[in-house]
Amino acid sequence: MTLGPIAYHWSAGTRRDFYARIADESPVDEVYLGEVICSKRAPFHEADLPETIARLERGGKTVIVSTLAEVMLKRERKATNDLCAMETPEIEINNAAGLYARGRQAHRIGPFMNAYNEATIAWMAGQGATHVCLPTELPGPAIAVAAKAARALGLGVEVQVFGRASLAVSARCYHARAHGRTKDNCQFVCEGDADGMPLRTTDDHAILRVNGIQTQSESYVDLLPEADRLRADGVTHLRLMPQDVDMVAVAGVFRDRLDGKLSMDEADDCLGRLCGAVPLSNGFYHGAAGYRRIAMASPA
Repeated sequence: MTLGPIAYHWSAGTRRDFYARIADESPVDEVYLGEVICSKRAPFHEADLPETIARLERGGKTVIVSTLAEVMLKRERKATNDLCAMETPEIEINNAAGLYARGRQAHRIGPFMNAYNEATIAWMAGQGATHVCLPTELPGPAIAVAAKAARALGLGVEVQVFGRASLAVSARCYHARAHGRTKDNCQFVCEGDADGMPLRTTDDHAILRVNGIQTQSESYVDLLPEADRLRADGVTHLRLMPQDVDMVAVAGVFRDRLDGKLSMDEADDCLGRLCGAVPLSNGFYHGAAGYRRIAMASPA
């Protein structure tokens, strides 16, 4: 199991406490760090990165550092270049600028790079990729085809199995605009929405979340019922995305279910309590609308 990078603008103190618990209490095996969404947030927590890496490694976790999903400014290119020049820890690349900066040295491919098919995965492997995280919206049969192709090339294959789906990133920051501010003068208003800013329809139904330049699903993806099928299809890593819930407990539910300590019904009940009013979804996996929850038969 892996833990993806924090997508939100959590304070430095909140991040430190979060990763301390992950290091000491969580059953995840690998942890992705780094600012993926907005480069303006990075100075608030990048000074803690060395100690966070050391703390996680002392806790037995493998650490990977993720690059920005969108690179538009000179400082963002420099930050990407600096990360991609690192020999350790491993690097996950989320933008083509990172491929250029990495120069065919070994790296991982993040979910923002749109590895939708076998040809793309083969090309990425030729550029030095050792591991690929598939896009969240891929249906199950496409995941199986992509995983087979990636495994034939010796790549690790990762799929997000928990957390809000990333649906789009934009050059503009809607989060700032919604509060009457510009992207350059946002005053970090996104810090007030630890789990994203909810968007509602005109008839007051929750529909999406906004996180800076990112649009996310309202629901949390939950592919725990599909996890055995994913592993049988060649998926080697199951990614949990950090949300404003007890992620140590969430990881524990996934681990206990994967280890056979919980039935599927028990795991569903535990996740439902942990996630509260946030709906759970698996529609993309089943080739349906992403927000839907598709029931499937699973072993007791």
